[in-house]
Amino acid sequence: MSSATSSTELYSTAVGELCSGITPILRRLDGLAADPNATDEDTLLPALRRLQYSLHLAVERAYGFAPPPSSQPAHAELAAALAAARDATAEVSAAVDEHGAAGLRPLLYEWRGAIFRVRLARMQLAAGVQAPPRGPSRRTAPTGNAAGVARPLAAVALVMMGAGLFVAGAVDDVWRLWAAGIVAVGLSFAVHRP
Repeated sequence: MSSATSSTELYSTAVGELCSGITPILRRLDGLAADPNATDEDTLLPALRRLQYSLHLAVERAYGFAPPPSSQPAHAELAAALAAARDATAEVSAAVDEHGAAGLRPLLYEWRGAIFRVRLARMQLAAGVQAPPRGPSRRTAPTGNAAGVARPLAAVALVMMGAGLFVAGAVDDVWRLWAAGIVAVGLSFAVHRP
């Protein structure tokens, strides 16, 4: 086994452990963000502070090992997403400390966005780590953000167009528009499967 293969396997193991450790943190954050009133106000602040510290530890772990060159952009995004989630959780914690559970409301969408960014970065990194090695005979897809977002953007455009056609067809009682909307939404699944 070459040292490159060995370091890639070690990196994959470390990323797997990091992502496994992040999963319960994200689950708890999602639960608090989904319904902050479900948690007793006396336990909300300590829970937020524990989660903030857990995110801080995850950021340190993410910066604690070096990714192979092919995973560096995705790894950097995961580390940045974890730091942003930690900082957003700190803001939420400070707002709850000052205003109680009601202080969380103005920050809720930003906080949930930061949590989602971690999930997205984790998925992107996992896809890169688990990708099979490409041989010289296989054509490689262009790298970069433009190639990585073209299909999802096309799928989103199809869904939006399809929803608009569906609603227009339903409102105007024109079944062809309604059917075209359903077809456009169906095509979005063919264009991009997450």
